[in-house]
Amino acid sequence: MKMKRNVVGWFEIPVLDMDRAILFYETVFGFKMEKMQMGDQLMAWFPAVEEESPGTAGALVLEPGNMRPSPDGVVVYFTAPSGNVELELTRVESGGGVVLVPKTLISDEYGYYGMLLDSEGNRIGIHSRK
Repeated sequence: MKMKRNVVGWFEIPVLDMDRAILFYETVFGFKMEKMQMGDQLMAWFPAVEEESPGTAGALVLEPGNMRPSPDGVVVYFTAPSGNVELELTRVESGGGVVLVPKTLISDEYGYYGMLLDSEGNRIGIHSRK
């Protein structure tokens, strides 16, 4: 069977303080991020979970004057690495963020989601089937 591709090929989340943002995402999701200077941008890459994962890659980006965090724009939904969005949401405040929507059932078919503000002020979603 042929693997489907996501329509989104890449995402970038703007940050004001790269080290603070890395600490937040590593605390909430339990993975390590790699920081790298790319021209005028300082970036930190989100890791691939599996070699042939159907997910989409992305990065945190610090580019003063060009990108600003916002709770009002596009929302990126992360898949909960634990398989239960509630676990990641319990780490949000200790990472410097705020839970906006606790674990909430979408439907039996689609699972659950939660919504948060990250340490930089971006609105982020987390999704899990259970």
